[in-house]
Amino acid sequence: MPPSPLRKDAARNRQKIIDVARRLVDEGTPIQLNDVARLASVGVATVYRHFPTPEALLETVATPGVQALITHAERALQGDDPWTALSDYLHAGTAAVMLDASLSPVFAAPVDALPQITMLKQRLSEVFGQLLDRAHAAGSVDPNVTQADLLPLMCGVVYAATVHSATDAEDRSAVASRYLAITLEGLRTRT
Repeated sequence: MPPSPLRKDAARNRQKIIDVARRLVDEGTPIQLNDVARLASVGVATVYRHFPTPEALLETVATPGVQALITHAERALQGDDPWTALSDYLHAGTAAVMLDASLSPVFAAPVDALPQITMLKQRLSEVFGQLLDRAHAAGSVDPNVTQADLLPLMCGVVYAATVHSATDAEDRSAVASRYLAITLEGLRTRT
């Protein structure tokens, strides 16, 4: 049975909490539920009622970004060229992680707080695997490259761009795109 809809005031408070958390994440400030309550001008109990842990709130903040990546990957599957589809998706994923500070910790978490984020991450992994399988079948990607290989490579690209570039998020994203292009050239099958 689906959960009953929130009352208007409860829905407003929930959105205020999410908006404050989004701002904190964007500023690089760790989410502390008591601080969120104060900044959102709601009671601490209200925050805990909606989000029992900081991780649950962070995952809620990250959910639209994860959903957008799934949508991008599903659209990429419809493309004619498997290499372009995989490459475009990896560029979009890298840019998303560079521009949305909520994504990296959610993807890196060993355990999810919300069942919904677990399902979204599983779906993203499935579609990503399909993109890689298509590229393998087309002979575009070295057959020895696995999905398990690509995940740490993408993390490495993000890390390198974060550590070795300007402080502006868009500049870091551009550097990550350049590093990713170099990495992807190493994955291609040579004919």
